[in-house]
Amino acid sequence: MKVSSAFLRFQWIVLILIFLVVFAGSFVRMSGSGMGCPDWPKCFGKWVPPTELTELPTNYQEAYLLKRQKKVQKFCKFLDRIGMDATAQKILNDPEVYKEEAFNSRKTWTEYINRLAGFLAGNAMLLSFFWLLLFYRKRRWLLLAGLNLVLMAIEAWFGSIVVATNLVPWTITVHLFLALVIIGLQLYLVHQIQNKEVLKLPQEKQFKWLTWLILLITFYQMFLGTQVREAIDALVKQGYSRAQWIEALGMPFFIHRSFSWLVLILLTYLFWQNRKKWQYARINVAFYLLAAELITGVALAYADMPGLVQTAHLVFASILLAVLLLMKYDQLAQKNHPRTT
Repeated sequence: MKVSSAFLRFQWIVLILIFLVVFAGSFVRMSGSGMGCPDWPKCFGKWVPPTELTELPTNYQEAYLLKRQKKVQKFCKFLDRIGMDATAQKILNDPEVYKEEAFNSRKTWTEYINRLAGFLAGNAMLLSFFWLLLFYRKRRWLLLAGLNLVLMAIEAWFGSIVVATNLVPWTITVHLFLALVIIGLQLYLVHQIQNKEVLKLPQEKQFKWLTWLILLITFYQMFLGTQVREAIDALVKQGYSRAQWIEALGMPFFIHRSFSWLVLILLTYLFWQNRKKWQYARINVAFYLLAAELITGVALAYADMPGLVQTAHLVFASILLAVLLLMKYDQLAQKNHPRTT
């Protein structure tokens, strides 16, 4: 089915906005602004947050803590119902969950901008769904867009849980996982809508299983990296110096570092083969993204984890994952429509 160029461009805009949410979320994490707004969806009870402490009542911390406690209790009841009673009790009994931060306008507006990015992405996805419904009505596209819209709503709700529980580490990981699933689905929708001739792909079995292996390791690496970052945050709170981090981090850090080398070796081999005989552009893009990713990783390890480098590290990883997914989507398209250009 042919679509208008305007509609196709809009799908790419939706994808960019979703990536913007990931970028903004990473910046929030890096700057420690996750609790800049103690409530959700408003920020300090307002659609446009305050800029001065004098705009808030004197008991604002107690008032918002009470609201968060109620949301935490509801969330823990939900966890109980799905069999996660131990996790629920751990959250309820964790004193860190009930700590309130003092108002900081920089952190408040950083978190607020993150929420605006999510608002823009969510509404763009909603517009995309209605555009499909009114003008194209292709079942597969509608299912993809509808499912992604539901996931975006869940992602927004879960963002409120992340705030309510005062950034409990595993909730941040789940939040990232949902964002990556949303990116993957939107990318697949764009790939379907483009309706291009199927690319001439490498036919060797080694190409297929190596791309699968690199994709799976990269996906796992993103979550392992999140765990490492959460562990470092905990070490900082406990007073560990940077020189003590690596020893204290233990096995997750060494697995994360070792897997980075493994991906580099595998992707370098594909890059070398591609230059000799395949000329498949996505491999080149993935290789250069991995190079940028590894450079930021080295900077994190040896340059005291500068903030913007943390954000760049996650953004490069997310884009690399998207390119690897496009490779698999290309393979799926060729399997379903084995014509070549």
